[in-house]
Amino acid sequence: MRIHFIAAVMVLLAALFLKVSPLEFALLALSILSVLCAEMFNTAIEAVVDLISPGYHPLAKIAKDTAAGAVFITACGAAIMGYLILAKYVMPRYGEVLAMVGSASDLGTIVSVLVVVIVVVIVKSATGTGSPFQGGIASGHAAVAFSIAMAVSLNTRDPLISLLSCALAVMVSHSRSLLNIHSSREIIIGACLGSGITLLVLLLFKLYA
Repeated sequence: MRIHFIAAVMVLLAALFLKVSPLEFALLALSILSVLCAEMFNTAIEAVVDLISPGYHPLAKIAKDTAAGAVFITACGAAIMGYLILAKYVMPRYGEVLAMVGSASDLGTIVSVLVVVIVVVIVKSATGTGSPFQGGIASGHAAVAFSIAMAVSLNTRDPLISLLSCALAVMVSHSRSLLNIHSSREIIIGACLGSGITLLVLLLFKLYA
């Protein structure tokens, strides 16, 4: 529920900043309320099921899974609604901001990824954690994944492609956590290193190219 509230506040603030129309704002608010209501119904159903069937029961599992699935479907619908409304406001500004940085050259992209790998190995060696290719501070997979996502974003300047690239980077990073190879802290550090170093290297290439 906390995550839903944080997302709702961010979307509403973005809508106010982008000055969407009253109808669009109403649709966004309605989508947000539907997700919050679905989550509340889900919590109520889980509480009733636990009260009636404290132990494991296949029907209790079906009831809980169905309620959770309803929340997921409602959230997907709200996400689609938000994208359809906000995309026309966000996309032009997103492209303008990335245009200030400039497109990533082929050489700049390769160099940035190599620099990220070298920095990650140096950090692991300096902290004495993990091996160059597994474990320790910071996550090399997260660093490289977010490095590539940053380069793709600068090359395309397309919000949807950037979002999908970042989603892939998050999935790669999350897999390291699921395999218990890295902690959340190590993954976040790797992601920050990868995206930050790539942005810095590509800016330097733009200035001195």
